[in-house]
Amino acid sequence: MQPTIEGCRVFLTTPVPVNNEKSSLLNIPAPLKVGPDNSLKEGQRNLHLDDLEALAVGAWILGTGGGGSPYLNLLNMRKLFELGHTVRLQDPATLDDGAQVAVLSTQGAPIVGQERLCNPEISLKALRLQEEHLGRRFDAVMALEIGGGNGILPLTVAALAGLPVVDADSMGRAYPEAQMTSFSVAGLDCAPMAMADIRNNEIIIKQSDSWKWMERLSRKICTEMGSTASTCKAPRTGREVKDHGVLYTTSKAIALGTALLQARAEHSDPVKAIIDECDGLRIFTGKISDVERRTTEGFLKGRARLDGLDEDHGKKFVLDFQNEYSVGYLDDEPVVMTPDLICVVDSINGDGIATETIRYGQRVTVIALPSPEVFLTPEGLDLVGPQAFGFDFDFKSVF
Repeated sequence: MQPTIEGCRVFLTTPVPVNNEKSSLLNIPAPLKVGPDNSLKEGQRNLHLDDLEALAVGAWILGTGGGGSPYLNLLNMRKLFELGHTVRLQDPATLDDGAQVAVLSTQGAPIVGQERLCNPEISLKALRLQEEHLGRRFDAVMALEIGGGNGILPLTVAALAGLPVVDADSMGRAYPEAQMTSFSVAGLDCAPMAMADIRNNEIIIKQSDSWKWMERLSRKICTEMGSTASTCKAPRTGREVKDHGVLYTTSKAIALGTALLQARAEHSDPVKAIIDECDGLRIFTGKISDVERRTTEGFLKGRARLDGLDEDHGKKFVLDFQNEYSVGYLDDEPVVMTPDLICVVDSINGDGIATETIRYGQRVTVIALPSPEVFLTPEGLDLVGPQAFGFDFDFKSVF
């Protein structure tokens, strides 16, 4: 019998194997042979291991503290490449208008990923479940958010499924909630949504009253799954991606990572390399003096305090976060806030520092990067501005 909750139309399904897919990365099927369906097509290029290394570095910074660590997904990609799998990056401008695109992510509290390691086959389960529900195969995959591990996760699924990855996402960074996307700003459908976990629980949320209700429902399910779940969001057409996606963000993350790695190789200032590559601003330089952190309702929430160093000596800075950094205060005054990207990086090597890994004694630089334009509109600010996170002040950009 299939348990149902008819009021919100949530359906619990039993797992259905697709194409005899294995359950362990150590026993994954052989890579698909190059042929008519998975050879390079217009607007596609193969990604190489150097691209993936740079992507991991860039996505960690663009994650604004969230999105989960990219390191484990990078390890998975190295293994998949070693086994002969490939990944193709698709220019969104060349998508067919009617193409069906899967929007993938891991939902939950990033800190859980330190103990429950990511497995691309669990993410593939969510995609297959959505395909089963829709009654058709996807033509491509894309990231829900380019930030952190979620910026690499679609590549692992694409490698297993033999699908291209669209060079786009729906945030241009990472955000904690389902309604905080460019597709939500555009008023597109939020359902159906597929969810899967490591225990063979598979969920389809067939319909939801609104994006915020979709967040509430999926968050409760995610919490019961252990505060982490693989998800395949509402499918998008090629036309919807071209019109309402945040485009070329995978390439942006690769370019950012490449600039940072080059700065390290040349022994130049890595923080300056980030700022120059993304037209950013340095906000504060200091040392972490205290961190308050708790996992609640499927989120990682807390606050970090910094004592100023160098030109900020004698000043105090505070960062509030909900999975991602949301507001920064200089001497108790809010000076940088969402949707501007608040990126905390290591002052020495430029590595992104996440909300689950920020700790006492780290020497860090707080950087602001410009927000995608879609979130600076009145509709966008309603969803991702300071008041959407419970703060009582209006958005004021540092740019």
